[in-house]
Amino acid sequence: MTASIINKTFKSIVAASAALIMAASVAACGPSAATPSDEGSANNDSSSSSSATARTLDEIKKSGELKVAVFSDKAPFGYIDKEGKNAGYDVYFAERLGKDLGVKVKYTSVDPAARVDVLTANKVDITLANFTVTDERKEKVDFAKPYMKVALGVVSPENAEITDVSQLKGKTLIIAKGTTAESYFEKNEPDVKLQKYDQYADAYNALLDGRGDAFSTDNTEVLAWAKSNKGFKVGITKLGDEDTIAPAVQKGNKELLNWLNDEIVKLGKENFFHKDYEETLKPVYGSDVDPDDIVVEGGKL
Repeated sequence: MTASIINKTFKSIVAASAALIMAASVAACGPSAATPSDEGSANNDSSSSSSATARTLDEIKKSGELKVAVFSDKAPFGYIDKEGKNAGYDVYFAERLGKDLGVKVKYTSVDPAARVDVLTANKVDITLANFTVTDERKEKVDFAKPYMKVALGVVSPENAEITDVSQLKGKTLIIAKGTTAESYFEKNEPDVKLQKYDQYADAYNALLDGRGDAFSTDNTEVLAWAKSNKGFKVGITKLGDEDTIAPAVQKGNKELLNWLNDEIVKLGKENFFHKDYEETLKPVYGSDVDPDDIVVEGGKL
């Protein structure tokens, strides 16, 4: 009796094991391995990237609106003003684009990581969210001529101002992870101790609390921050390679790209971007910043 029970039990275990192995094999090999939600998500991504064709100029004009991606929380470049309207350097530019096309501008607020996605998915026609041109991004979108330039800057307390990189040797520099500041200092200044933070807000708070000697990120950002935080000054306004900021369109949208390039050249002849600076950036930067350190006219550096 005992042997019989053991034998039956053994056969049951073998059968159960075989069933588990078969199920695992099907899950590993078959397309049904994804859950319904996962599969649907994957199909949606594939569909949006393959069928989301950019609108032509005629389609934009007929629709009566130009769809533009901008920041809503990055003053003075893109933000929501006291009246609840989009405002800033990029928005001023977008409004002129809409005017010259004879349409209204419809804004879409984006996070930094979504600036490429909204173009590839054709949710917007143009991204103007303080978009720095990089080789990696060029593989995914097409950039027009630049209208702004940016380099690294270093902000520090006025009573211990950093005016030269050599002063940072042996000191602690606060940076945000994944930024050009991080790569620049790791490559070029190994004697500078880096204190890294995931969020910009945490990095600025670290500087305010005295946990580091200085903070480095885009000069346009530290210049604006220093103006609203007494006791701090940007002692280094241009460091490392100078990058450009430009409008971006969906990859392959040559018609809109060519129109944008022609428009930027035309606007340069009337000194448009310096006017934009006067209206949107000068109230923040005051007389401490040379507009020519930021503004690009006609797409020419």
